[in-house]
Amino acid sequence: MPDPTPYRVLVTGSRDWDDVVTIAAAIEQAVIDAGDRTVLVVHGACPSGADRHADHYARWMRSKGCGVDVESHRPERFGPWPSCGPIRNRHMVDLGADLCLAFIGPCTSSRCRKPGPHPSHGASGCADLAEQAGIPVRRYTA
Repeated sequence: MPDPTPYRVLVTGSRDWDDVVTIAAAIEQAVIDAGDRTVLVVHGACPSGADRHADHYARWMRSKGCGVDVESHRPERFGPWPSCGPIRNRHMVDLGADLCLAFIGPCTSSRCRKPGPHPSHGASGCADLAEQAGIPVRRYTA
């Protein structure tokens, strides 16, 4: 009998991530890893970048009859900007996941004061939280 518990895949990523092929391949691998379980793609509902691409690809897979569904968490539900993003990320991690897919590009924030090139803060922070919670993380970098 198939396991009725969805295989939760937490997606986190940079707002300007545009490598759709990498996102598609990562989600397809998660579907393979899930076996006969439905894959639930959980993301932070950013209107651009990795969240958007993962949402679109997962919905496309569902339309083709694949066992994939989507759960989105809009950051505005978690308080005022800019603190709502990290609070939302913590919430998604706290809900649990079988896997975290992290699509991390370079920091492009005009507000950032950290010197030198470094990874985006939100995606890196969410991936770190997932690792600390014992969730396996697959990191992809631009």
